[in-house]
Amino acid sequence: MKNFALIGVGGYVAPRHLKAIKDTGNNLLAAYDKSDSVGVIDNYFPQTAFFTEQELFDRHNTKMIASGTHLDYVSVCTPNYLHDAHIRYGLRLGADVICEKPVVLNPWNIDALEQVEQVEGHKAYTILQLRLHEAIVALKKKIENGPKDKIYDIDLTYITPRGNWYYASWKGDPRKSGGIATNIGVHFYDMLCWIFGEVQNSVVHVSTYDRVAGFLQLKNANVRYYLSITGEKTERSILIDGEAFEFTNGFTELHTLSYKKILDGQGFHISESRNAINTVYQIRNANPVGLVGDYHPLAKLECKPHPFGW
Repeated sequence: MKNFALIGVGGYVAPRHLKAIKDTGNNLLAAYDKSDSVGVIDNYFPQTAFFTEQELFDRHNTKMIASGTHLDYVSVCTPNYLHDAHIRYGLRLGADVICEKPVVLNPWNIDALEQVEQVEGHKAYTILQLRLHEAIVALKKKIENGPKDKIYDIDLTYITPRGNWYYASWKGDPRKSGGIATNIGVHFYDMLCWIFGEVQNSVVHVSTYDRVAGFLQLKNANVRYYLSITGEKTERSILIDGEAFEFTNGFTELHTLSYKKILDGQGFHISESRNAINTVYQIRNANPVGLVGDYHPLAKLECKPHPFGW
């Protein structure tokens, strides 16, 4: 049995990590979140020591370790812009780290974290659960066994409606979330680069507070993408050479499977996120060119004014 601590236990994704820790037969010793709306812990580890202040959480952990209780892993489920600092904290505490995606906002943050790993002698891993999805694994094998010089035409559409709360939260601040491409799309870019190769060229057609649309030239694919948090209903689709790729089911146990892989020494090291982090960084800092060239059809949709007038 391994001992865990968790930072950001009040967040949206934290229950998946709690379930993964529980389902893999491990124990959560301590948890921290600025919010105290964390009753979800009772469903998994009601005896966990919980703190709303980082300083008290740290004091508890250091005293616990000094008394002889080994802390094996620190799980990080905090807002995106805090991942770098919290990974550093976990490594310096003498634990390996499991961080939710995106692992960091900028490519050079990965380099700096790898230096901390070398000094501390511990590793940081990230959750890239789409790489474990059965349908996506099968697609990768199909592409690998197909013609080596074939260029696939792909349309990626991901619409996940969010209310006005989104814009008032850290998610609505690009400095903290990384913007739409990073916050809701980074795992799709990772999946596409994993299967079809690194980005050769990136063009952004539209980039606003609620959507981003552009074109990616990968080694073996041309990708038109449209990501948005505005719409009537959730839509998640990938068309490959005009045919729908079905992968909407099979997500419920992927975090648990991710934890199993990490515990077995087969997890995704933070360096494996580099292609995706490079991609979203380029998208975030690009100047949109407008509706020219090969753009996603939904890029033409009207963009309404920001709900807060920003």
